[in-house]
Amino acid sequence: MRQVTYSPAYTIVPTYECFNRCTYCNFRTDPSESPSMSLSAAESILTKLQEQNICEILILSGEVHPESTRRQAWFQLIYDLCELALFMGFLPHTNAGPLSFEEMEKLKNVNVSMGLMLEQITPELLKTVHKHAPSKLPEVRLQQLQWAGELQIPFTTGLLLGIGETEADWWETLEAIAEIHQRYHHIQEVILQPHSPGSQQTFDAAPFNPHQLPQVIFNAREILPLDIAIQIPPNLVKEDQWLLACLEAGARDLGGIGPLDEVNPDYPHIQEQALKEILHSAKWKLVPRLPIYTQFDGWLSGKLENSVKKWRNWQKKG
Repeated sequence: MRQVTYSPAYTIVPTYECFNRCTYCNFRTDPSESPSMSLSAAESILTKLQEQNICEILILSGEVHPESTRRQAWFQLIYDLCELALFMGFLPHTNAGPLSFEEMEKLKNVNVSMGLMLEQITPELLKTVHKHAPSKLPEVRLQQLQWAGELQIPFTTGLLLGIGETEADWWETLEAIAEIHQRYHHIQEVILQPHSPGSQQTFDAAPFNPHQLPQVIFNAREILPLDIAIQIPPNLVKEDQWLLACLEAGARDLGGIGPLDEVNPDYPHIQEQALKEILHSAKWKLVPRLPIYTQFDGWLSGKLENSVKKWRNWQKKG
């Protein structure tokens, strides 16, 4: 039976505050509306998760401006949350927007992998949906992919489809990812995320047509090296037949699945058992994975490598 993977995950949000104002965003709040999560609150959440077979803790944060006087405290909180998650037996994966080289280097010590959506590399979106989003500069995001490679950080990136880009932009963005990966061999997944309108956004556009997604996946599979997995979010592909068509086209991962999709809160995750039933009907087997792919285990420090080994051993027994 063919296999498709997913990560049993839970998302912790240090803050929803963000200095960007992307018009399609359903996540951010203004600084005054989003107190930072405390370590004690996080510990309480993580304690409850210890009996739930959750492996990945996704630290997903809004962005504090790089020059803000609060940047250091924001970064320290992210670091401390990762360290706490590790101590409590989980595997952290951080996506907190663009970071400095030094910040990425430090977080490598408490994360088994990291991520940042490239979205689209066309500068045209800086005139529209990213007009008030300074950290969405394509060169800034491409720099993150390069630094991750230099630091040997297993990395996840991806495209957001249907935010005003052209079809040619998709292929150009995928080619840029492929080119960086061919230098460093560090990208484990590329997410193809269809724009799915939410209740908070101001961007007035239709959802990305899910019927187009299999062809995009097929073309992406032709462009990307074979050691990069293509990931799709199943909660954003509403019809079972189109979800299965995406797998037939070359998608092999369904991402982190937990109680809530923080980025798309209007679209509940399809939970494990329901997904298994959908997939089994077409002879696909749903298999849990860690937030780090096996080929990258040797990049980890001894402490992180031991944590990953424990999870791999537990999965074998399961």
